[in-house]
Amino acid sequence: MCSTVKVKIVAVDLQAMAPIPGVIQLQGDITSAKTANEIIECFDGHLAQLVVCDGAPDVTGLHDLDEYVQSHLILAALTICARILQRGGTFVAKVFRARDAGLLGAQLRCLFEGQVTFVKPRSSRNSSLEAFVVCQGYSGPRMKSRAEEKTVPNKDSKGIDPLLLQWYDPDNFDGFEMDQKAILPFVACGDLSGYDSDLCYTLGPNYEYKEPVQPPIAPAYSDVCRKARATKSDPSTSTVTESNKQLVDQTVSSLMSTLSMDD
Repeated sequence: MCSTVKVKIVAVDLQAMAPIPGVIQLQGDITSAKTANEIIECFDGHLAQLVVCDGAPDVTGLHDLDEYVQSHLILAALTICARILQRGGTFVAKVFRARDAGLLGAQLRCLFEGQVTFVKPRSSRNSSLEAFVVCQGYSGPRMKSRAEEKTVPNKDSKGIDPLLLQWYDPDNFDGFEMDQKAILPFVACGDLSGYDSDLCYTLGPNYEYKEPVQPPIAPAYSDVCRKARATKSDPSTSTVTESNKQLVDQTVSSLMSTLSMDD
């Protein structure tokens, strides 16, 4: 177990933060290269064990737009992870779990060899799309920081390290392996041509049903299925059901009449 004295914590926020003892605090936007470089320089060549991205854009109420803007924050955080997150490290990020959550999971699994899990804390409202993704075992590309390289790369006129945004430009993939060249554009841009696990699709005309290798032993819906089959096979059941419906209608009519008399 490492000593707490040697632990380095860097906190970043758009708004000013109250001072916290032992925490390095930065005010800025992680989507800007300037703020990202400040974060990287705080580690001075050392690597982080955990990166947490709890940021979220101002919600518009348009779920597709909110999810799109949130994905840019996650991509910016992953770009920083490529510089400071150690092999086997953990990444936690806030996400808006909409219809393309399966795509996001596939993208993140390209960079993490451990479990990639979507979780929703009890403190989060059920009506909210907010959730968190926990990614374990970072195995993505490691881009060296300037402290590791012990050299100062060329900067543009604004003093920004151009290597920071390497993922956005395929022309800068020369230093990556062949599989990484294929993975990084997918992580940055995605691919919506596949199936979405949260949607229903019409079966094709050539579809053939196959029995499951091991069906559920005692599913919760077994009683409902059994009653539905009994209703179809036994005509008397339908009669009973119809009589029950008539009884309910009579009861409702009686209650409505009583209420009218009270008025």
